[in-house]
Amino acid sequence: MSRIEWRPWLLLIVFSVLLFMIMAATFSSLGVVLPSMVGELKWNWAQAGLGFTLLGACCGGSAWFPPILIRRFGVRSTLLVGTVVMAAGFLALYYSGQSIWLYFTGTALCGVGYQLMALIPGTHVLAAAFKRRAMAFGVYFTLGGLGGVAGPLIALGVMGQAGGDWRTFWMVQVVASLVIGVVCAALIPGRDWLERSSQRIDAELKAETEAQAASSTPARVYRTAVDWTTKQAARTPQFYILVAAYFVHLLSGVTVSSLSVAHLTERGVTPAVAGAMLSLEALMATGARFIGGLIGDHVDPKLLLVVAIGALGMGSVALSVADTYPLMMLYALGTGVGFGLTALAVTVLLINYFGRAHNLEIFSTVCLAGALSALGPTIGGVLRDSLGSFSPTFQLFGVVAAMVFVASLFMRPPKPLPAAETAAGEIQVQMVNDPA
Repeated sequence: MSRIEWRPWLLLIVFSVLLFMIMAATFSSLGVVLPSMVGELKWNWAQAGLGFTLLGACCGGSAWFPPILIRRFGVRSTLLVGTVVMAAGFLALYYSGQSIWLYFTGTALCGVGYQLMALIPGTHVLAAAFKRRAMAFGVYFTLGGLGGVAGPLIALGVMGQAGGDWRTFWMVQVVASLVIGVVCAALIPGRDWLERSSQRIDAELKAETEAQAASSTPARVYRTAVDWTTKQAARTPQFYILVAAYFVHLLSGVTVSSLSVAHLTERGVTPAVAGAMLSLEALMATGARFIGGLIGDHVDPKLLLVVAIGALGMGSVALSVADTYPLMMLYALGTGVGFGLTALAVTVLLINYFGRAHNLEIFSTVCLAGALSALGPTIGGVLRDSLGSFSPTFQLFGVVAAMVFVASLFMRPPKPLPAAETAAGEIQVQMVNDPA
């Protein structure tokens, strides 16, 4: 098999392993470990929620950082920096019993490390390596998302073997992040290969798009024939609808991961069942990503987005009143499908609507929404302390999802760029350097 054939699949495996490790060790498992930390260290839920907020805020707020490192030093160096930051975050969480500020520092570092190692470098490289991008993103999100399924189970298993000690879990993550991060970074190819691959794929897709435009048969999936700059994309309503969709999926996802176990146990559900529901929710997300990846190159990803946001709102409302198995299954199905499918749909739509050349910066700008969505756990903690229940939080987020659902339902592809702006964009594309 030639180099050009096997290398993309190696990259897909590398980034999927990274995403699996990060998903398992951060958002999904922290919500399981956190009740033990709160009980032992006598924190209140506003403090605990603030740590989760810092995790999400630093993840979203640092989205500007990976593009700078990637453009200047390459993907490999960016992953190595992320590995060091992530390991330092887990180490701070290990010592957080000494001070709540170490807990806050650890979650903040893990958020930055997540961004440096996960979606931004992953989608950037895979978009340059695969022609069927929805398929590649679907496999990437699916395999990586299995970490969300495994995370709660790993956390419960490690703490069970350690007699309920949550510190052991964080030390295991320190070692795992260092080993996996270094090995995966070593497998990333040089910049020359990535440049050749991206140029070849862009040329093939452009030729197909132009041929489709010249035919009388309408395209099933809209793909732009030109590359939009970030400023050009930011002048379209479609960009802000996709930002809102990404925002609400993170808002609900982070809050469910951090507070669902505590919420369900307060409603009489055992901790084991509540943790299992969180794993089931992650399994639903993984299945949704897999199916979305299979069909995302053949059906309009906007349809996937509409289904995802609708499911997300339904699941949030169901979780707010869940105390029986049917309601918990509805919550797991809705928030799982919504969380998993929204990320895939938004990622594909950004490339289809605005092109690949500037997608690194465009997608990073969208990821900044995570900085605001990270307020979800803090809002939930404050409402819990003041109202005595987490239910109003999930009901509120269900209403937000409903508003984004309506906007997504009526969204259409952006109007073509004027000729003058297209020419200006093509000049900027020629100046973009895509180092690996």
